[in-house]
Amino acid sequence: MLQLANKVLILYAHQSSGSFNAAAKNAAVEVLTAQGCTVEVSDLYAMKFKATATVEDITGEVKNAEHFSYAEESKLAWEEGKLSADITEEQRKLSEADLIIFQFPMYWFTVPAIMKGWFDRVLTQGFAYSDEKRYSLGIFKEKRAILSFTTGSHESMFSANGINGDMNVTLWPLQNGILHYCGFQVLAPQIFWAPARVPAETRSAMLEAWRTRLQGLLGEEPLSFTPVDCFDREKGFQLKPEVHEKQATKEFGLTVGTHLGKPLPPNNQMKAGV
Repeated sequence: MLQLANKVLILYAHQSSGSFNAAAKNAAVEVLTAQGCTVEVSDLYAMKFKATATVEDITGEVKNAEHFSYAEESKLAWEEGKLSADITEEQRKLSEADLIIFQFPMYWFTVPAIMKGWFDRVLTQGFAYSDEKRYSLGIFKEKRAILSFTTGSHESMFSANGINGDMNVTLWPLQNGILHYCGFQVLAPQIFWAPARVPAETRSAMLEAWRTRLQGLLGEEPLSFTPVDCFDREKGFQLKPEVHEKQATKEFGLTVGTHLGKPLPPNNQMKAGV
């Protein structure tokens, strides 16, 4: 139940307080606060959050200025408490949160640059993941995350027969490659299909449906991903033969990414329990 999520962090990336994204964010703040949650919002544009991962993110000397490696240097800086103040503050918010909502308009089939910059800079190695702690063994496995976003295109265009292609495929890099990689339990996305292209009453209905969903969000089952122990580390993290054999008679692949050359499991990145 929602009372388990005492702390909620909303990562919000839209320039306008009059936008549909702002309305969706405001609905989440209102409903979750009424449920007794403490809600914190990182309004990335208002904060002028820096999107680029650069040497300026590290205070003091870096280990190797000539061959600068952001992943290595930021890991070291995190260990030594030398990350810039804006990163440290976002890491604090994330550490304290039980539920993270990413609210954004989809840009070019992914998140806006400012939100991608948040991922690049805040999810530093050591803090958010390590070789040993990722995917189902990930650092944030006790936390839940959800993508809540608007599209410019109608739902039909993001279907398996649509010109944009299957939305499940579009979501795989974000939900598996970022959120699940860091261990998050990923809730089914909240997708607001083309709000700018529908009547006002349809937009109102979309927001009402979101408000209703928010009431029981933490009671939802997360999306399913293939556990780490199904892969053989010694053989380059390939699926273990016994797991492969179990799937031999099944109609669909395991997930959108680990599809085994079979048809993709329908709605694998959009609905739980499939």
